[in-house]
Amino acid sequence: MLNKKIKQDFPILFQEVNDEPLVYLDSAATSQKPKQVIDSLVHYYEHDNANVHRGVHTLADRATTKYEASREKVRAFIGAKSTKEVLFTRGTTTGLNWLSRSFGDSVVNSGDEILISHMEHHSNVVTWQELAKRQDAELVYVDLTSEGEIDMDDFKRKINQRTKIVSIAHASNVLGVTNPIKEMATLAHNVGAYLIVDGAQSVPHMPVDVVDLDADFYVFSGHKMCGPTGIGVLYGKQALLEEMEPVEYGGEMIDFVYHDHSTWTELPWKFEAGTPNIAGAIALGSAIDYLTEIGMAKIHQHEQELVDYVLPKLEAIEGLTIYGPKDPKKHSGVIAFNLDGIHPHDTATALDMEGIAVRAGHHCAQPLLSYLDLHATARASFYFYNTKEDADRLVEAIIATKEFFTDGFI
Repeated sequence: MLNKKIKQDFPILFQEVNDEPLVYLDSAATSQKPKQVIDSLVHYYEHDNANVHRGVHTLADRATTKYEASREKVRAFIGAKSTKEVLFTRGTTTGLNWLSRSFGDSVVNSGDEILISHMEHHSNVVTWQELAKRQDAELVYVDLTSEGEIDMDDFKRKINQRTKIVSIAHASNVLGVTNPIKEMATLAHNVGAYLIVDGAQSVPHMPVDVVDLDADFYVFSGHKMCGPTGIGVLYGKQALLEEMEPVEYGGEMIDFVYHDHSTWTELPWKFEAGTPNIAGAIALGSAIDYLTEIGMAKIHQHEQELVDYVLPKLEAIEGLTIYGPKDPKKHSGVIAFNLDGIHPHDTATALDMEGIAVRAGHHCAQPLLSYLDLHATARASFYFYNTKEDADRLVEAIIATKEFFTDGFI
């Protein structure tokens, strides 16, 4: 386990909620931010606030230098070959929308197929639904196994020469599974398809090497990895990005504007229209520094040890159903569950009264819940700043919630 002192870097965690010490178990929705990241935001606005790539004065130069230094930090963090392959976005959703509008419109035609799975986040469903409508293509869903993993036999049956795009989450935000992206990349490329990966739930929690995975595109968000909201990354292989057209125009993505047409600047700025989220990008670099110092392998190990500890305790609670793999080694720190006869919103409200923050609802994955014949679940999601004591508090509060709803109204 990681040193418990790490928790001291997160000021927000040292407060009481409903007169109880806060246990934050909603990091799959957004992670908390260490003081080092908060300080970098404050420092930028107090010392370096200026626009990037435009001014020649000292503040503008400092802002531009730090903004581009963060791009290099992202490149190294995910193993990309060049900073030309790292585009700053507003988040995972923006990256997927750019890919649907630009890349998707250029490679998908009438009669083609787009392959996704039932476990995808809405951002990785609706974007492809809309592309299929625009291009008269078909959206095909890969089935899941009884424990919520991708059914690779079904994947192999459904991928074919008509498949142009495969878009899959690296890790599920509900089921706690991690998908075999490298194998899926090989299968996609064998039929001439392109692989897009939603890395929102993987990059914060495990080492990721986009070159080793052979993903054509990989998107993720800063706010789930200790960075600020409103900043994200779209990685793409350089040759593919060179061919793509931007979807937003103006600002420093311009090379020259004539009266009847315009030309675009080179990668990566070709896609970054307008004034970017400068402070967010710089703070994302600080978050990467922080995570790198701890070590992504250690973070992954810490979360796995927490799951090994808490999953059996949760499964021992009579009337509690956990969704996803039963083997802790196959289950990430995302644990979706329901208590028999208790609506998950009531469960989450009761846990909140004990100072424990979990999410309840469909988790922006309504097709998945429909596939599982569910309306909603509660979800506890652990991160490296959580401890076994946090896990014990969750278990105790769930037991108390169950007793309250089963015995309290008799």
